Amino acid sequence: MPVNLSAPQAHTLLPVKGVELGFAEANIRKPNRKDVLVIKLSEGTRVAGVFTKNQFCAAPVTLCKKHLAAGAEIRALVVNTGNANAGTGEQGMLDAEKTCQALAQLLSQGVEVKANQILPFSTGVILEPLPVDRVVAGLPDCLSNLKSDNWLNAAEAIMTTDIVSKGYSKQIVIDGKTVTITGISKGSGMIHPNMATMLGYVATDAAISQAALEKLIDYAVNRSFNCITVDGDTSTNDSLILMATGQSGISEIQADTAAYESLRDAMTEVATLLAQAIVRDGEGATKFMTIKVEAGRDVEECRQVAYAIAHSPLIKTAFFASDPNLGRILAAIGYAGLDRLDVNNMQLYLGDVLVAEHGGRAQAYEEAQGAAVMAEPEILVRVVLNRGLANAMVWTCDFSYDYVKINADYRS
Repeated sequence: MPVNLSAPQAHTLLPVKGVELGFAEANIRKPNRKDVLVIKLSEGTRVAGVFTKNQFCAAPVTLCKKHLAAGAEIRALVVNTGNANAGTGEQGMLDAEKTCQALAQLLSQGVEVKANQILPFSTGVILEPLPVDRVVAGLPDCLSNLKSDNWLNAAEAIMTTDIVSKGYSKQIVIDGKTVTITGISKGSGMIHPNMATMLGYVATDAAISQAALEKLIDYAVNRSFNCITVDGDTSTNDSLILMATGQSGISEIQADTAAYESLRDAMTEVATLLAQAIVRDGEGATKFMTIKVEAGRDVEECRQVAYAIAHSPLIKTAFFASDPNLGRILAAIGYAGLDRLDVNNMQLYLGDVLVAEHGGRAQAYEEAQGAAVMAEPEILVRVVLNRGLANAMVWTCDFSYDYVKINADYRS
């Protein structure tokens, strides 16, 4: 079961002015489940996105990047689950384009919407042809139930191996007016960031310049989705989209202003909760682990150490078993690739317990202390390098028997 995580309640996911969401059951992979989502945006909405750096990226990722680069005003997003449309060659691109064309045509009621004003997304099994006719056939149902308060249904419509849906809202006051932020994400396995890692959609009714929105998404992703890992596999389909409709009534926010910082911090908070929810719902997870590396020369080397720990199957299985075999953590620190690391000058803590210092086991450490910390569902691993002022934090989970079962049976 997910670690200290439950699905959101519909009333806790607040409507965002200028955003409507609709879903369909299109039988893309499994019957009787929501598997197509349309997010319709009001005119004037600003959109920014970041995507996987996996070079075998999915056709919809390539097409999304193309449509955003063209500079056309984005009017809708379309998401399907059950099939990644990755590793599908030229036909996959044609299918992604067909989906955009079909939705654009359906939305062209009074005001023309073009295919390059649609952003497509897919998630699911790789190397299988997209059943594009089923996706297209589900679009009218999506449009027929478009609602501003459909965020929970939307979160459910993008799930794959997720056990629970993921969504959060937050409101702040800027210039005396209430600004709403609501986001959803999906992800459970094949989780390792090379930007974000999963599908994530965060909307606000704030007005913000395109330049400021681009700066904001870079800030937020590097403090949230770029700090999580479940299994070290960077997906072919990872995408995070920020949408700002400008419907709140505030003046347009520019970068590096007090209003920008307020919005940036609030959206980063929502993004962080969504990112952590993915780890808490990691496939087969029973433990949620925070890896904090302190006093490094720079953030990059702190992350190197954190990810070496977070990716180690030996460490992750030990945490599942609550086995304080903590020499595995020292080994991971040692092979992380840091230049001239002085192992005699660093410390390792498990929770508040000092485990290692001066190149070996801390004199006061007893294994019962480590076992007690590891028995908890949420665990802090803290490494103090003592070679600089930089810090970094990564969130991960353990590896249980169920991780193997879920991935062994993924296509069945």
